[in-house]
Formats: sequence, structure tokens, C-alpha cells
Amino acid sequence: MSALSITRKWRRLDEPGLEVLHVQPDNDDVLALSSVVHAGAEAFGLSYLWQIDRHWRTHRLELHLASPSVATLLIERSDEGWRVNGQPRPDLAECEEIDLSATPFCNTLGMRRLQGSGELTALYVDLPSLQLLPSRQRYTALGKNRWRYTDLGIAKGFEADLEVDDAQVVVTYEGLFETID
Repeated sequence: MSALSITRKWRRLDEPGLEVLHVQPDNDDVLALSSVVHAGAEAFGLSYLWQIDRHWRTHRLELHLASPSVATLLIERSDEGWRVNGQPRPDLAECEEIDLSATPFCNTLGMRRLQGSGELTALYVDLPSLQLLPSRQRYTALGKNRWRYTDLGIAKGFEADLEVDDAQVVVTYEGLFETID
């Protein structure tokens, strides 16, 4: 997929909201640039720049949040583990990938990392609070382009079926997101 450029537009199903995501190659890496407008009970605007290496592992995630004040958060993977706004976070050492609550794009990283059914611990980023917590997750392959996501951590017991395209980017996320043309 690193040779492809993808644009995905999602509508939230549980509350009013939209996201426009552009995924594009950047030398040997992949960049994902997105704008999210969440108009639900806790309204916020979010833009993010996700830098992913050629193995589809997060290198860097930069978040810009407006809700109702403005905040910026920078999460980086280093040889020593995760750094948040330049500070080491040993409490997140077990986290293998990032789960950003406002977008289904993060599920692509989990599915690509596992390359089949399995579990991982994600660095869960809650929005709009920007709270960071480890959270265990399971992905179960149900067939070509179909997965079941099961939360084993923060929202223990939550399950949803995912439909993805051939690049494993979410097309529909049961009860939460669907693509729009």
C-alpha cells in the first residue's frame, strides 16, 4: 500500500461527525493526514499527521485539538519506547501501536501489525481528553476483508465487525463509522 494514495471520508454513526483522511507515500514511509469534526456531546475539531514506517508501524503522531481550548500532542516511538511531547513514558512500554479514539484508521495499523487474528496492546488516546492509557485489543479475521474487533481493556467487552478494503483501511465499522462518497 505504500505505493498507493488513498482518500477516505467517514461519517460517524453514533453522533454527528465527519473525517477526511489522505494516505500517501513519503519516500519509504507513509503519511496519513486527516481532519476530524466531532459534533457530538463533547464537540471537538482534530487534525493529525501520522508518520508510519514501511512496515506500517507508527513512527510519529502529531495531534492538534480544538475543544474548546487548543492543545497539541506529539507521540513518538524511539529505541527506548514511547515519548510524549518529548518526555519518555515508561508506563506505555507495553504498547505496540496507537489507537486514536476518533478515527477508524488506527484499526488498519493493528490489523497490518498482526497480519491475521491476534491480540496487541495499544496506546489508547482518548478524545477530547487526550488521556493516554494502555489497552488490550483483539482482532479476529472473519474472511476476506472482514474482521471483528474486541476490546479487552479500556472498553472491555466492546465488539464490532469491520469491513476493510484490500489495503486494510476500514470501509465500515459497525455502529461507529461508515465511508461516504
